[in-house]
Amino acid sequence: MNGLHTSDDPMPSSQASYDTLRNVTPEHACPYLPGLLSRNEVYWTDHLDGSLYERLLARGFRRSGRVVYRPRCRGCRECRQTRVIVDRFQPTHSMRRVQRRNADVVVEVGEPRPTPQRFDLYLRYLGFQHDDTMERTFESFREFLGDSPTKTLEFRYLLGDHLIGVSIADECPKGLSSVYMYFDPDFADRSLGTFSVLWEVEYCRRRGLPYYYLGFYVAGSGKMRYKARFRPSEVLVAEDRWISLPQ
Repeated sequence: MNGLHTSDDPMPSSQASYDTLRNVTPEHACPYLPGLLSRNEVYWTDHLDGSLYERLLARGFRRSGRVVYRPRCRGCRECRQTRVIVDRFQPTHSMRRVQRRNADVVVEVGEPRPTPQRFDLYLRYLGFQHDDTMERTFESFREFLGDSPTKTLEFRYLLGDHLIGVSIADECPKGLSSVYMYFDPDFADRSLGTFSVLWEVEYCRRRGLPYYYLGFYVAGSGKMRYKARFRPSEVLVAEDRWISLPQ
């Protein structure tokens, strides 16, 4: 990619015009809202301090590998950063059923390790959950989920000796920012995506972290509907301005 931001450059201003930004990707089909075009403002970073990343989250940025990005789409602002308010969160009845269904799952926490076993699980998940737009090479997997410029945790979900799910999240001074979760399709009936959010929100609670960042919420997108179930939560509507997610 050309024109990328380095770790020595100043933090990008949120006041820049959407049409004069240098580091904007070409437009492509929006993965969330059919018929619309999407583009991102992107910056490369060699090192990302947790406090700085937290400030970038409040400006609408996310991380993927060593790139931080935020949507800069023409005429659309529907991608909004969302976060769960940890100390006020209470699981619903259906979420408690998911917790009981996975009471036999053990969770290990450590640093990301892009091993062949995890790559095989990732490929099986992509085949189950996604179309062919995501790359399926070990190198792209390693760059996406194993190469991070900030402090990152890997949550390994185990049923006995069997790895059934892996979740990646970045650690900030005031919370965790979810990056990605993939699981074994043979255990899809366990709702492991929901279980991982519940477990990681509780992880934040035990450590006194007030927020769990779920990534972008897009009103009207079926893919993003599940995020609205984790309440109370907030969406970012302007720089450092969060409001309660509407019912």
